[in-house]
Amino acid sequence: MAELRQQEGVGARALEFTILTACRTGEVLGARWAEVNLASRLWTAPAERMKAGREHQVPLSEPAIAILEEMQAIREGDFVFPGGRSDRPPGPVAMLMVLKKMGRADIAVHGFRSTFSDWVTEQTNFPAEAREMALAHAVGDRVEAAYRRGDLFKKRQELMAAWAEFCCCAPVIATKVVRLAATG
Repeated sequence: MAELRQQEGVGARALEFTILTACRTGEVLGARWAEVNLASRLWTAPAERMKAGREHQVPLSEPAIAILEEMQAIREGDFVFPGGRSDRPPGPVAMLMVLKKMGRADIAVHGFRSTFSDWVTEQTNFPAEAREMALAHAVGDRVEAAYRRGDLFKKRQELMAAWAEFCCCAPVIATKVVRLAATG
């Protein structure tokens, strides 16, 4: 993330936002300003752009808000992340080009969702349902869905803030190799 933040351009900011929100590429690239409520720290992706066909409310962390404010300063049209033309978003290759420029062609953009899932499961105590809802996955079977009325929004706000903290401030574990002198 530190290296990504050093990259310039709309593609780099879109990739950073994608990572911070754990959303899919198409959802982020298609984001429109009308879906964003900066005061409420909320982005509502409409059902027609979601894989599951259901509206998805995404709580926005401080770093995600900062990206939106940066994009708002260069706003050209309806799209949060403008493409070459103001009436179109960038293509999905925009994020791949950022990774390629960084020498990270070994990374798939969608893999960050898997990283998020692994991190939530292995490094936090957040419930699996919050993780799945953050990823806009269906939670449970029909019976469970019939009884589930809430969206765990407060827990998802906390989860996304913790994820942003991890992404932006994860400690770098340095190892030091020490060569011991041979003793006779």
